[in-house]
Amino acid sequence: MGFSIIKNGAELATTTLREHALEILEAGYRAILTKEVVRSEVEIDGKVLKVGGQLFHLNAYERIFFVGIGKCALDAGEAFEEKLGAFLTDGIILDVRGATLRKLRSQVGTHPFPSETNIAITKSIADLAEGLTDRDLLITVISGGGSSLLCLPNDISCDTLTAITKSLMEQSATIAEVNTVRKHTSRIQGGQFARMAYPATVVSLIFSDVPGNDMSMIASGPTVMDPTTAEDAHAILSKYNIAEKCGIPRCEIIETPKESMYFERVHNLLFVTNVKALEAMKSAAAQLGYAARIENAELQGEAQDIGKQLVLEATEPKTCRLFGGETTVTVKKPGKGGRCQVAVLGALPHVKKGQVFIGATSDGWDNTPFAGAIADEATLAHAKELGMDPLVALEENQAYAFFEKVGSHIDTGRTGANVSDWYLTLTE
Repeated sequence: MGFSIIKNGAELATTTLREHALEILEAGYRAILTKEVVRSEVEIDGKVLKVGGQLFHLNAYERIFFVGIGKCALDAGEAFEEKLGAFLTDGIILDVRGATLRKLRSQVGTHPFPSETNIAITKSIADLAEGLTDRDLLITVISGGGSSLLCLPNDISCDTLTAITKSLMEQSATIAEVNTVRKHTSRIQGGQFARMAYPATVVSLIFSDVPGNDMSMIASGPTVMDPTTAEDAHAILSKYNIAEKCGIPRCEIIETPKESMYFERVHNLLFVTNVKALEAMKSAAAQLGYAARIENAELQGEAQDIGKQLVLEATEPKTCRLFGGETTVTVKKPGKGGRCQVAVLGALPHVKKGQVFIGATSDGWDNTPFAGAIADEATLAHAKELGMDPLVALEENQAYAFFEKVGSHIDTGRTGANVSDWYLTLTE
C-alpha cells in the first residue's frame, strides 16, 4: 500500500506486524479524506444539488452561501467551491488551517481553546446568517473542533470560557458534559445558529467526532435543536465545582431555542462518521490475512485504562481488533500529550511478543503535533534502554515527551478530517 498520509510510516515499519498495523491505519485515513468524500457524495446535476438522498433546486434560491466550521471546513469548502461554481454567492470558512480561495473567505481560529480571534470570526458568521431571507440557501459543514472555533460567549469573557472548558476537560468530563455547558454559555451553539439563519433553507453536513454520533453534540450542535436544558448545564457546573475551581462568582447560563419553527427548514445530515474509517481498516486487515472485527465505534473511558484493557484482551492470533471513540485524561500534573498517546502509554507495559497497539487521532493532532503512537515489545525495550519508564511518564502527564524521545510517535500533520480517535490491536 505505501504511506501517503502517515509521514513517518516507512520509518516506523520496522517489522512486518508494524508495517501491517500502519497500513491498516493508513486505510482509515484515506477513507475519510474530506475533499474526496464531498466530491463523491455531493452531486450537482444541472441545477439540482443532490446530497444525503435529498434534492435541492438551486435556481429556486436568490442567493447561495457556504459556512464551514471545524477541522474539516477548509477541505470541504474547497470541494464545495468547485462543485457550486457560479451558483455560490459568498461564504466563510473557520478552521485551524487557512488558504486563499476564489469566493470563500478562509479564516484561521484557535483550538482546543477559544480566543478573541475566534469570537471576531464568529461574529462575521453570525452577521452573515442574520442577513439571510427565506429566498436564500445556506450550506454548512459542521465538524469536530467547532465547539472551540465557533465562539460567541454569552455574558462571560473568553478567558472565563477557556478556564471553564479547561477545568472540565482536566477533570475528565465527557464530551457531552463539556458541550452541554458550551451550548448554554453561548449565543450561537445549541441550535442558535439555526435561529440566526431563519427563515433561510439550511443544508447542514455534519462530520461526527462524537461517540454515538449525537448531532446535537457535534461542535455543540449549532444547527440542531438542543435536547439539553439550562438546568442540565447548571448541574454539570455544580458536579465539577467549576465556580470555585475557576474563581468565578457566577456563570450566566441561557436556554437554547426549543421552538420547532426555527428548525423546519433545516436539513441536518449525518455525513461522515468513524464507522466509514473503521470499515476501511477492517477491509485492509482482511486483505492482509487477519480476522478483523470492529469491536466498538463508541469507545469511552479513561485513556490509560482503555489502552491497558485493549492490549490485555488481544489474545487471539492473527487478529485485528478495531475501536473508535473518544477517551478522557485526568490531568494530575502540568505536562504535554493527548488522549491517544496516553492510551498507548498505558498499554505499553502490558504488550507481549507478537502484539502491536496503535492509538491515533483522525485529525492528526493529538493535542500536540503527533497524531498518536505505536507500541510493541520493541518500543518497550527501547524505552528501557533510554531509561524511560512509561508509568512515570503517565504519572507526570508526559506522554508527548516520552514518545518524542523513544521515537514511536505517528506523524500525519493536520489531515483536514475529524471523526474521533482510533485504536487497533494486531496479533501475529
